[in-house]
Amino acid sequence: MSRVLIADAGATKTDWVLAEGGVMVENIKTQGISPIHQDEETIRRILDEELQPHLKGRPTEIYFYGAGCTPAKIPVLCGILQEAFGAEATEVYSDLMGAARALCGQEAGIACILGTGTNSCLYDGKDIVRNTPPLGYILGDEGSGAAMGRDFVADVLKGIMPADICEGFFRESGLTYPEIIDHVYRQPLAGRWLASLSRVVVGLREHPVVHDFLVRHFRRFIERNIIAYAHPEMPLNFVGGIAFSFRPELEAAAATEGMTIGKTLRSPMPGLLEFHAA
Repeated sequence: MSRVLIADAGATKTDWVLAEGGVMVENIKTQGISPIHQDEETIRRILDEELQPHLKGRPTEIYFYGAGCTPAKIPVLCGILQEAFGAEATEVYSDLMGAARALCGQEAGIACILGTGTNSCLYDGKDIVRNTPPLGYILGDEGSGAAMGRDFVADVLKGIMPADICEGFFRESGLTYPEIIDHVYRQPLAGRWLASLSRVVVGLREHPVVHDFLVRHFRRFIERNIIAYAHPEMPLNFVGGIAFSFRPELEAAAATEGMTIGKTLRSPMPGLLEFHAA
């Protein structure tokens, strides 16, 4: 029986699942792996120190999905994984391909990532055939946690949000105006910090003004990323913490644009297990 090792890699952590016959037998977490941001020795060290000591037996197949797995970097990472495990098959794909396979399997569909950042694609059941560039939270990433935090805190600081919402934000976040400015303009990883503010927004979502803010937020994602695919009949499928947490608002936004929401998964791993067991 084949032993399949599947990786879902992000900037902060990588989830590894070893499966036999489509059934998970091990689940291991390591720090994030990105061939764009890490050199080869760093990746080898993570595999040697954080993954291999906890794996019981050698995988026969490896499927790695991750951010930063560009066409130029895929052969490098594939070589490192093959060197480390000597599997019979080793394949590396982008995190967007992982989302498409997890959400759509071998059927055509629209697959989206909605977490700290965003991405989306039109998928034909085998390949990604169209992709609107997300561009990051400065130029794009509409619908993301980073863009949500950026726009919400700006509305709070400018007094656009009602007074009770502003008071609730400062009370729940424990932040001050100078601390916000410091985090955004002076500290590293501002996008990730802004995305963390989504937990405060969740607590305020029942207020009609916040509900309307969220629906506009997700409509902007659809308008600037999804409409270009020209398939309004296809449900929109999502993976990521923002999509999972804000599904009602996503559904309202999609309905306004004449579209529907299909699957929403917090993690792509369950769908990837199913895909590679088929």
